[in-house]
Amino acid sequence: MSGLTDWLNEALSPLGAVRVRAMFGGHGVSLDGLPFGLIADDVLYLKCDAESEGRFVAEGLAAFVYDKGGTPVAMSYRRAPDAAMDDGEVLREWAVLALAAARRARKPAARRGPRSGLTRAW
Repeated sequence: MSGLTDWLNEALSPLGAVRVRAMFGGHGVSLDGLPFGLIADDVLYLKCDAESEGRFVAEGLAAFVYDKGGTPVAMSYRRAPDAAMDDGEVLREWAVLALAAARRARKPAARRGPRSGLTRAW
């Protein structure tokens, strides 16, 4: 695992600070605080969405699927291409796609309105 983490840190450093942390039996991968990938069984999967999924499908990259009580559940992550594990430029290209999908998927922060029922007595 540390070899893959080292590779991600080295290859993606031109894009920002990479963080890999344990979660749900695998590892989450984020860049500058934005989750965009996951690692399961030493395989890197990258975030995709309706806008980017066609590119992953065209390359024959499988979706990340996990078992939930005997039922397979596919997530919006697809395997990174093998070339991305050998070539930093290729990895960055795919990471940029994943980061864009992650940004599109990010929910806007909840608006905080005025607090009701509070008055100021001054």
